[in-house]
Amino acid sequence: MGSRDADIDFTFRHPTTARAIVDALTSVGWSVEDPVGGVTTHMINDADDMYEWYASAPEDIDEVLVRLDAPGNLPYTVAINVYHPEAGTGGMFMLMPGRKEVLFSPSIDRRHIPAAPAFTDLAWYLHALVPVLVTTGLEGYEAKEIKH
Repeated sequence: MGSRDADIDFTFRHPTTARAIVDALTSVGWSVEDPVGGVTTHMINDADDMYEWYASAPEDIDEVLVRLDAPGNLPYTVAINVYHPEAGTGGMFMLMPGRKEVLFSPSIDRRHIPAAPAFTDLAWYLHALVPVLVTTGLEGYEAKEIKH
């Protein structure tokens, strides 16, 4: 049958920050705390192109966001996982170098279209994310699902 990948590529008018995205999302019910493990997970790429994932206590989110948004990390990709506890889903926000392009991968308990369960319900994610990201300077997006 093959596997499927879905993602939404967001483009911002000006460079954005992990803090701007997290603050906007948490204001509408999203969380950075993994409902199962109770931790905050984030990733920092480095000069050696090594993707290093870290787990932190949710109360350390300010420190995590400072680390992700540090000037020394601007040339590298960084990411943070977010969850929508009420909807039982989540995913990864990956901020690309330059911070005008941000990828969202609905990889945590992905929502599927009820009448076509092989497909991701990208419309749900767009409805949940686009209105709040507009407040942070969202300029556009491209949503796609690809079968491998």
